[in-house]
This record gives sequence, structure tokens and C-alpha cells, in this order.
Amino acid sequence: MALHEPFGTRRESQRRKPLVLIVDDEYGPRESIAFSLSAEFDTRTAGRATDALRLLVEQRFDLVLLDIRMPEMDGIRTLEEIRKIDGEISVILLTGYGTLATAQQAIVGGANQYLRKPPDIQELILAVRRHVDGTMSRRRHKEMTTQALELNAALKREIAEKEPHIWQARAAAELVHDLANPLTVLIGYAAVLAQEASAPFAPDAERMEKIRSNAATVQRAAEYCQHLAENWRNTSKQVANAERVEVAALVREVRDVIFFGSESVVVPDGPKCWVRGSAFELARVFQNLIKNALEAQASEVAVLMKTESGRVLISLNDDGHGMDLDTANRALRGGFTTKTSGTGLGLSICRHIIGAHGGELALRSAVGRGTTMSIDLPSVT
Repeated sequence: MALHEPFGTRRESQRRKPLVLIVDDEYGPRESIAFSLSAEFDTRTAGRATDALRLLVEQRFDLVLLDIRMPEMDGIRTLEEIRKIDGEISVILLTGYGTLATAQQAIVGGANQYLRKPPDIQELILAVRRHVDGTMSRRRHKEMTTQALELNAALKREIAEKEPHIWQARAAAELVHDLANPLTVLIGYAAVLAQEASAPFAPDAERMEKIRSNAATVQRAAEYCQHLAENWRNTSKQVANAERVEVAALVREVRDVIFFGSESVVVPDGPKCWVRGSAFELARVFQNLIKNALEAQASEVAVLMKTESGRVLISLNDDGHGMDLDTANRALRGGFTTKTSGTGLGLSICRHIIGAHGGELALRSAVGRGTTMSIDLPSVT
């Protein structure tokens, strides 16, 4: 911020004389007016319109006294150019009897007053005082309006930046409330089911194996959901329970447990790619990204990965509806969704988790051409 107040404020007007520009091609009247005003005003003079316009660009004047009849550029045309430079400055036209009608018309064009030439000195001083005050008032009003608009714009930017996070906190509390208790019961009953299915009296080994497998899947899903609730409750930025995670195996488990082994989710065989982090948290990322792709009517979601220069590069490519650039940017920021029943949390969650793992999340999409989500994570050996 500047150490002094903007030009034209009340404080500045108290510590300096108002600055008046006198424009007249006749030397005698020009200097006479300047002398008459000099006791109360700081004056500058110009003998040509072009010189006056240059001075107005270089300095901020509080009033212009402008002769209406000048060579090269008359007062009416000069007035038009002055208004382009400074819309708040007061302009008083000086006119002889022969140009009185023209001066009256100039009032409509933006002049504040006209005085007959040569002016009565007392009338001139009173007019200059009044119109200098008008200039000051208009500039203060413009400054306050500008500040109000800037403050309003800054407030809107802050709301846009903060709202998704506030909204996530509210959604988190609702999620914990809705999931914590029933999931605790679900985990308990799943454990009992697994224990009963393992009893030695089971008459049908194949059937009991299927029960054990289903029970294990239920338990894994329930544990995953419980972790989700606990993570929202704690809202920690640190990656808890970090471990070595093989990415392809994790994606296949998400596909099998969360998406019932959907054949639409393709994870090609290839070299193993290892990262360090929370398997539960990374599973949340893949769950959200795959779910988004399938809900965008993708018939295939191909999850490709490779290790390169100490990083694991993962891409999820789908052939769904796709998004335009503005929609994609808003979706990645979070708190925005195109789904009628969506929350807008998914990509924001993913970006937070990937960031906590030292990585980056990017989105590339085009309408009718699908979407590619790219994840860049540090690799471990």
C-alpha cells in the first residue's frame, strides 16, 4: 500500500493548494487569470490544447479553465479529449459573446459551467472554489466505490476458495454420524459369520468355502468403510500407517471388493509399481476415480501404471461422456458436481490424499472423448 493517500482525498486537499490548469491561446488573459487565482490556487497554464492534454496526463489537476475559441483544436473538441483522460475533473469554459450558444451546448457535452470572457474575478474565484470541491467529491466517491468493488471481489474470491472446505467439513460430520454405528455392527456380525463358517461341523466344504470367502469380502469392505469414517473424524494431514503398497494389486482389490469384480475395470499385467503410504487411503482414491468414470457412462476404465525416474505414474483412462475445460477445472477444485445426486467431494478427497502422499493429481478431459486422471507418486523399492 502507498505511504500517502490517493491524490484528491480530503487530507491531501488540506496540505496543498488545489491545482488549476488555465488553457487559452491569448497570453494576456491567460496570465491575468492565473495571477488572480494564485493566492488560493496553484496554477499552470497552456497556450495550446495539445500542451494542456499532455499536462493532464502527467499531473492530476482539480479544475480546467478552458477557452472555447482556440486554433488547432477548439474548446469543444478539447473538452471531449479531457473527459477521456479524467472523467471526474471539473471544466469551466470561457467564452465570448459570439460563442455563447456553443458554450451552452457544451454543458450538455460535459462542461460544468461557462463564464463570459473576460470573467468577473470574484465570480471566477467562487466558481473555481465550487467546482474544485465538486472534483474532490467525485474523486472521493469514485475511490470509495472502487474500494467497495475490490473488497466485494476479494470477498467473493475468498468465499469461492473456502466454501468447498467448509462444505466438506459439514459433509464429514454427516458421514461420521451416518456410518460409524451401523458399520461397527456390520464388522462384528461379519466376524461372527466368518467364525461360524470355519467350524469343523460344516457338512458341505465347497459351500462353506464360499461362505468364508463372502464373509471375508464383507469384512474387508466394512473395515474399509470404518476407516473412512474414522479418517473423516480425525481429519489428519499426515499419512497414517504408512506401508509399502503395490499399486496394481490395490486397484484389483478395489475392483473386486467395491465394484464386484466389474469387467469394465481393466488392470493390465505389467511390472509391479510400489509406493509408500496408507493402503486404505489410496484405495479411497481409486474408488472415487473409478466410480466417477462408471457414472459418466464409461464402458471401460483402463488403469495403467509405470515407474519412471523415481516416480510411479498412474493413469485412469475412460471412454465416458467427458467434460469441457471449465467443468473439469471446477470439478478438480472440489465442491462442484454435475450429478443430480452427487456431493462434489470425490475429486477434492483424491487431491487431498495424493497431496498427503507427496504426489499430484491431474485431470484431462474433452466432451465426448472421455477423461484421463493422472496420478504421480514417489516410488519405493
